[in-house]
Amino acid sequence: MPTQLLDHDLLVRLGAIPVEARLPMLGNVAGKHRSPHRGSSVEFAEYRKYVPGDDTRRLDWKAYARSDRYYIKEFEADTNLRAYFVVDNSGSMAFAEKGMAKIEYASRIAANLAYLLVNQGDAAGLSVCRDTLHIEIPPRRRPAHLQLINHTLQDLKPQGETGLVEALHHIAEKIGQRAVVVILSDLFCDTAALEDALQHLRYRKHDICMFHLMDPQEIAFQFDKPHRFVDMEDNTVLIVEPNLIADEYQEALREFLTNVKSACHNVHADYQLVTTDSPLEPLLRDFLLNRLPKKGKR
Repeated sequence: MPTQLLDHDLLVRLGAIPVEARLPMLGNVAGKHRSPHRGSSVEFAEYRKYVPGDDTRRLDWKAYARSDRYYIKEFEADTNLRAYFVVDNSGSMAFAEKGMAKIEYASRIAANLAYLLVNQGDAAGLSVCRDTLHIEIPPRRRPAHLQLINHTLQDLKPQGETGLVEALHHIAEKIGQRAVVVILSDLFCDTAALEDALQHLRYRKHDICMFHLMDPQEIAFQFDKPHRFVDMEDNTVLIVEPNLIADEYQEALREFLTNVKSACHNVHADYQLVTTDSPLEPLLRDFLLNRLPKKGKR
């Protein structure tokens, strides 16, 4: 499946690392991820007391011999994973000063992770938002489905104001089953409203992954002469001497990042602040490895 977004060498090297959910999932086919329901798969979960109507074949007779009480063995029921990639396509995502455009970096992350998911038998979907949620591709497990996702990502042209908060509320209400929601945005929105949307997703039991994308210049703010700054979402123009506002800018940036991290921490989201000049492979490798179950846990 040739596409400029996929890095085939990266996919070969990362293909052996599974994409894991941190929360129990619900799916429509048997899979490798934990379900919130107990079943009769091969991995033992816990004992519970026998009640009339239970399958007597699951009685643990050794436990009965020790305690003179009837106990049922319960096992983890495994299921498949559904992932929704939410890509911010507002005007500010077109910015590219010292790295690639944020929209291109977001699209590369989404395309490569979607490939890894589908390759392991799970489902990937795409939601694209700017002032409204204007593209929705439901998750599918078929490899051919990746072509639709990649072609959509390649054709994105950022414009207008962000509609990320409204899109997340919409997604929280629309997704009926637990899912992994991967958000790719520069998060230029009201952080209190963002946290409210993340809380909505968390209330619905979704596993949230946040890739917070910023150009290196947005963090460094290094200019050597007066500049004309244009808001890429509402076209507001501001002509300033950067050295005169650098300290104020850095303080506002620190406050912004602190608020975003706090919003993500409060919903136990997997948060990554990423500059768009960062190599993709180490970023995705660390993301995948950090989501693997810790030894002795599942």
